[in-house]
Amino acid sequence: MRHIRLGAAGGIVCVCASLAAASGGVAAPSRALSAPANVDVSQRHLNESEETIAVNPTNPSNIVVVSNVGHLEAGLTSGMFAAVSFDGGASWAGRLIGNGDNLGDACCDPSLSFDQYGNLFLTYLFQIENTVPVALSTDGGLHFNLVANIVAPPKGTPTKAAGESRGLFRFVDQPTITTGAGEVWVVVNAGGPMVATGAAVSGLGQVGSFATVEVVPGTNNCTYGDVAIGPAGQVMNVCTLTESGQGGGKLFVNVDPDGLGPGGFGDRTFVSETHVGGFDFIPAQPDRSVDAEPGLAWDRTGGPHNGRVYLVYTKEQKNESDNTDVNVRYSDDGGASWSAPVRVNDDSTVNSQFLPKIALDPTTGKIAVSWYDARGDLGTGGPGDTDGIPNDDAQVWGAFSADGQAFSPNVQISAGTSNSEDAGNGIDFGDYSGLSYFGGIAHPAWSDNSNSNGDNPDGALHQLDIFTAAVAAPPS
Repeated sequence: MRHIRLGAAGGIVCVCASLAAASGGVAAPSRALSAPANVDVSQRHLNESEETIAVNPTNPSNIVVVSNVGHLEAGLTSGMFAAVSFDGGASWAGRLIGNGDNLGDACCDPSLSFDQYGNLFLTYLFQIENTVPVALSTDGGLHFNLVANIVAPPKGTPTKAAGESRGLFRFVDQPTITTGAGEVWVVVNAGGPMVATGAAVSGLGQVGSFATVEVVPGTNNCTYGDVAIGPAGQVMNVCTLTESGQGGGKLFVNVDPDGLGPGGFGDRTFVSETHVGGFDFIPAQPDRSVDAEPGLAWDRTGGPHNGRVYLVYTKEQKNESDNTDVNVRYSDDGGASWSAPVRVNDDSTVNSQFLPKIALDPTTGKIAVSWYDARGDLGTGGPGDTDGIPNDDAQVWGAFSADGQAFSPNVQISAGTSNSEDAGNGIDFGDYSGLSYFGGIAHPAWSDNSNSNGDNPDGALHQLDIFTAAVAAPPS
């Protein structure tokens, strides 16, 4: 394990601007705010990407990060990077997991979620097996043990609608895990439709059996989504229709109104066009491409917007323009209808914003959004441009909102500027980044090769490390 420490003076930066009304559905313009103190969590040779981060609600100083590693580059057969902090993200202890240990042969695509009891759930993909593991830590991420292995439903379970050509568990991709209301749920693309399963949780280490996998109706060829749990234990899945290549693209949600009850998921509801399609190649993601990467956050706080569910996604303004923006909508009726979109990024460029992440603070009901942003790369030099080519470099930016209707001025979170193609990662920044939000402090996690701290062992504009920061929400 490597212990990394940030100087005692650094840590939390407040986005000290009040929430401003979004004129015409656009966030208020950004202000000149210094980036918060950045921490290189991994400090490893080769690439780390597709990071997930979670804050322990029973001990908010306990934060955990897990990510992919470039294990094939290193001659390893499997593994993921995991790091634990017990001082709010100032210092970290990192290690490899799933490298033939008790978690098996981990490939990639990790997803983390802490619950109200301090249980930390982890799901990911195996390197070889076509099943989805679920691991549990009851000591703040220091140790994990497998508690479930999600497999295809029994024979005879309907897996395809008329005219659909791809079968269940042909492969598995991008599992997501979430907790809330005494439940834990996993959704995963099962090589055709999305499937879901959940289990009851009654205390620390007290996890019931996962239910038989359920096919989410109308989700064939629909993937790259998210799952959220509502105040009454209802469950929502969002996914992106990916058959449309680099154009088109539609977002749908399905809701299971009784969660672990017998009801099951209902039919899909259309939410929005994206123009992103399933795999949209942009200059900042020339190898992997991007999807709309929708994310959900459901308010269970009992506050003024209790029951409101928020949806973040990427929208391309004109097909194949590379002018992609981050939008947020919300629903107050359990996903039956949705608000008009609000554009979260407040730049005036036609550059790309992509791979957004959303998180809701369970202590306040406010939301935070973070994303990769190429607004500073006009190809004319300066701190946002590494190579004189426009729109191919990225920073990480973020914003806050109390209601999903008005967002704070955007704040630059990453201190440096990264270029994913220079990393030689094969998947650029990956398919997603990480964000957790608790007690008024947002903790984004992202892939970064700027070497802004000078502690990436591969140097600047080479391989990617995992970075994080602590960003305080603005006053209401």
